[in-house]
Amino acid sequence: MKKILIIEDDPQIAMIERDYLTVNDFDVQVAKTGDEGIKFALAEHYDLILLDLMLPGKDGFTVCRTLRETLDIPILMVTARQEDIDIIKGLGLGADDYIVKPFSPNVLIAHVKAHLAQYERLKQFGNRVARDITVGNIRIQTTSRRVFVNAQEVEIKKKEYELLLYLVTNMDTVFSKETLYEKIWGFDALGDNATVAVHINRLREKLEDDPAKPKHIQTVWGAGYRFVN
Repeated sequence: MKKILIIEDDPQIAMIERDYLTVNDFDVQVAKTGDEGIKFALAEHYDLILLDLMLPGKDGFTVCRTLRETLDIPILMVTARQEDIDIIKGLGLGADDYIVKPFSPNVLIAHVKAHLAQYERLKQFGNRVARDITVGNIRIQTTSRRVFVNAQEVEIKKKEYELLLYLVTNMDTVFSKETLYEKIWGFDALGDNATVAVHINRLREKLEDDPAKPKHIQTVWGAGYRFVN
């Protein structure tokens, strides 16, 4: 039975999330504050975290940043804030996805199941690739999930790493935003493909000498993205 941690201060929303997850055979625990959520998340093993953005004490951004220092499990932000800057900030701190309130409980369950399944697939995929991958001045250590540019380590968030590894191991292949979203985030029709563009831009900022004129992570206009040596 997969174990889910809900970090949510609104008791009504927390109850809806808990009840639907329980009916779908998940083991669920609820934390009501950011501090409590961090305490629970680091004390026990969870398979996925649902994280509210607006929390008393430490907000969802701070909680996500703290948990990403040690945990690589899926973190889904559940928020009423729809501004692009908040979504981009959350993804940049390591959130895997976001669900906007009010939401359909069935959509919530679909997101949870898809991310859990994709997490398992990506772990198996990572175990099959070479231990070290070097492309130009970029080196990827797959066993430790570390990335180096010109021998200097760069901080790569969870989904950024998974997207980079997928592109590198499929060199010169053009992938549409929709395909990348399905492969990395685990959805087909569901989801927001703008998420892919956000992660591509962040990878370029961290890996490319000139992000405005990327050498490795190229845009193929009208088709998608590809990684070239």
